[in-house]
Amino acid sequence: MKTITIARSLCALVLAAALPASALDLGKLVDQLNENPELVEAVGGVIQNTIDANRTVGPKEEATIGDGLAANLLGAAPLVRNAELQRYVNQVGQWVASRSEQPGINWRFGVIDSPNVNGFATPGGAIFITRGLYQRLRDEAELAGVLAHEISHVLARHHMRAIQAGKGREALGSALQGFISYKQSDARQLGANAISGMSEVFVRGLDKDDEHEADIRGMVLSARAGYNPYALVSVLQTLSQINPADSTVQLMFSTHPSPGERLNKIDQIVGDRLERYSDGVQATSRFYPAR
Repeated sequence: MKTITIARSLCALVLAAALPASALDLGKLVDQLNENPELVEAVGGVIQNTIDANRTVGPKEEATIGDGLAANLLGAAPLVRNAELQRYVNQVGQWVASRSEQPGINWRFGVIDSPNVNGFATPGGAIFITRGLYQRLRDEAELAGVLAHEISHVLARHHMRAIQAGKGREALGSALQGFISYKQSDARQLGANAISGMSEVFVRGLDKDDEHEADIRGMVLSARAGYNPYALVSVLQTLSQINPADSTVQLMFSTHPSPGERLNKIDQIVGDRLERYSDGVQATSRFYPAR
């Protein structure tokens, strides 16, 4: 109880502090790739090295690949043009990430303008949730739970492991060809191969075990941050009520275990073990309403 009380106090202090510019920085990623050939070359070089050596990728290279993936996502769906919403999501995300074992990562959070229901994490700490998912969240604890799940993917290096797996290397090859085309044509946008290749890495990479691990680690991280960890269960219950044939959830349901399967796994592994943290922060007056 004392831990939660301290966490609540710290949470309030951080949320009241100066607003981070992380969301605005995310919005610059696409421009950086379009206007900076050296950055494009750097991304292509990192991809080539990863394919050639299949070696351990360092934090800087992870960040470079992650920025390429983030720019690709933002090229498909830009940030919602609502600075207040972006700042709020960043405040919550930065607080949750600060309670992780790697608070020093360049964490950035954003809501992308897509009606689909999904969340994305990239190596290097850029994390996105879609407008469609945000609109289904009912309080701050649910937002924290979703962000903690995505943060956990980064901490566990799930995407980097997938990128270095067989299918990931194949997709990276396509991505590299796209970057080469981009450089040769001096186009003002990324080549189609790069977009499809990077997207393929993203949506095909993770397996069910990675998602289950992110759920469990995310609940623990939410508790550390002073939130009710079972808020993620509430989110999954909400998702379980959506018709799988609904076009807004088809991508998520095709790349994640079903909400029912995730709930069963949480019940098996977590059960009531985090019950003593269930009186953590749930609803807050500052929760930014979805519109």
